[in-house]
Amino acid sequence: MDLRSRDNSSPPRPRWRKVAYGGMQPGYGDNYTDESFLEGMVTNASVVKRDMVKVMLDSVSISEYLCVVALVVLVWTYTLTSTLDENSLLFLDASLLVSGFLILIFTQEMLSFNLLIHYCLNISFFITGLYVLAPIYQTLTRSISSDSIWAVTVSLLLLHLFLHDYSGSTVKTPVATKNPALSSCISVNASVVASVFIASRLPSRLHVFAIMLFSLLVFLFAPLVTYCIKKYSFRLHLCVSMMLIALTLSFVYMLDRLLFVLLLSVLVFVNVVCPYWLIRLQEYKFEINGPWDEAKLCFDITD
Repeated sequence: MDLRSRDNSSPPRPRWRKVAYGGMQPGYGDNYTDESFLEGMVTNASVVKRDMVKVMLDSVSISEYLCVVALVVLVWTYTLTSTLDENSLLFLDASLLVSGFLILIFTQEMLSFNLLIHYCLNISFFITGLYVLAPIYQTLTRSISSDSIWAVTVSLLLLHLFLHDYSGSTVKTPVATKNPALSSCISVNASVVASVFIASRLPSRLHVFAIMLFSLLVFLFAPLVTYCIKKYSFRLHLCVSMMLIALTLSFVYMLDRLLFVLLLSVLVFVNVVCPYWLIRLQEYKFEINGPWDEAKLCFDITD
């Protein structure tokens, strides 16, 4: 009787508490949880419900840049086959440079006169240095076979497209607070090296200078111009993109029917199939959040 009374009078086990750094609680295992542990669980809290039309419109930027690269390859092809001479290339370079500056002037609100003069000086130094280095580019790959040049050029263009930043600009914009990412810099370097390889197969110094200037204007400043147009007006961005896609498809159709079908298939895949896959895959996404997650700062730590 005494032993039973002592057992009955033993203190009750303390209630389990949900604490992070309280150590083991008496009477409970280290991995014990009760019914209240999952009360704060939330599923799919940060999952964004995407709209098919919105995703298709956002993918237009990818198709636009694919067409830009396709136009560069077309100019390379016509130059290597002597369809375009150096005078036509220089006229094309001047047209691209003037039109790019006009677009920057009309779309950038914070583009001051001093900044414009700074850009003009940088462009003039860039063109002068490119003209001086043109003889070096012409003889840089003389000892390499043409088949190796074509294979490496195609590989570099694919690397450029794979690492390109389709959401922003390749170079830093006047209002940007962050520098381009490392992958974007690698993409630009790949396009520059591919341009050098193509220029090394041209016959004259002026040819090399014209094609290098054209390639660098497109690969360096075309993303900046399209980014400024998109920031200024999304409708204008869509109009320019559709015109560029139609122009590219028409030129490719005149060059080769098989390449036209291939490019059209890629554009349909990017603008229709990929958004459809993304929407369908969102249905299978299952995200769990709860009090066990790490705390996240609600402010910028650099402020």
